[in-house]
Amino acid sequence: MKTHQKWGFYIFLMPVILWLVLLIVLPHIDLLIMSFRSESDYGELSWGVANYREFFDEPIYWFTFVRTAIYSIIVTFLTLIIGLPVAFYITKVAAVKYKGPLTLLVLLPFWVSELVRVYGWMILLRESGVINHFLVKLGILNKPIEMLYNDASMIMGLVYTTMLFMIVPLISVLDGLEDELIEAAFDLGANVRSVVFKIIIPYATPGIVSGSIVVFMLTLGNYLTPNLMGGKNSLWFTEQIYNQFIASFNWNQGSAFGFLLLILSSLIIWFGLKISKQNLSKVVQ
Repeated sequence: MKTHQKWGFYIFLMPVILWLVLLIVLPHIDLLIMSFRSESDYGELSWGVANYREFFDEPIYWFTFVRTAIYSIIVTFLTLIIGLPVAFYITKVAAVKYKGPLTLLVLLPFWVSELVRVYGWMILLRESGVINHFLVKLGILNKPIEMLYNDASMIMGLVYTTMLFMIVPLISVLDGLEDELIEAAFDLGANVRSVVFKIIIPYATPGIVSGSIVVFMLTLGNYLTPNLMGGKNSLWFTEQIYNQFIASFNWNQGSAFGFLLLILSSLIIWFGLKISKQNLSKVVQ
């Protein structure tokens, strides 16, 4: 590589390095240091694992932590169940001239912020909302019911807000699947189940793993949707972190909770990669 080419490479690489170091690496190092620091009621500074011990000693933290992980896995699975048929229809079933418009329809809701989309669902589901109005008018319900502020509505909102991040990787992968493979399988007597589990899913595995990682991470770290659609009883771990940082102004405890969430997500992703026999270098291609 020539000298001017090297300098050009370094110039283009420098913003990426600065972004990673200044906005990700250094803040995380600072938070890690704070997570091992404690202050007494008299302002005395001490170092240790007291912030982490607080997490293990308090049952509500444990329960919320495990609950958040389980619900994030459920949301990821539901997003995959919905997203895979949509991606397959766009890439393999729809006519070529409709693939662009259908992809645009998938992207269109995500042109507005998550806050606006969540409030849209709240307008539909609230007690005085659109759905209750029509159900009462049609005589299906005698009086409006509260459809918000429960686990079902929270999961539905999380699935909706993360759907794009599952469909796009699946479209990218399935677009390269040869139609002749599916046609040959049917010609040889394979049924739909065999085609799906022996051809489509194995071929789409990199996209499935890539989309699942993104959806899981976004769901695990989501604060807005669980808080608005789940209500006060949502018990999402990011709310515990928020309370420590903002409500209690206990940055040391909040830092410890944040790193526990980071460790949890890393372990679950590592376990998922092992089960699927994938590696990050292959998934991110």
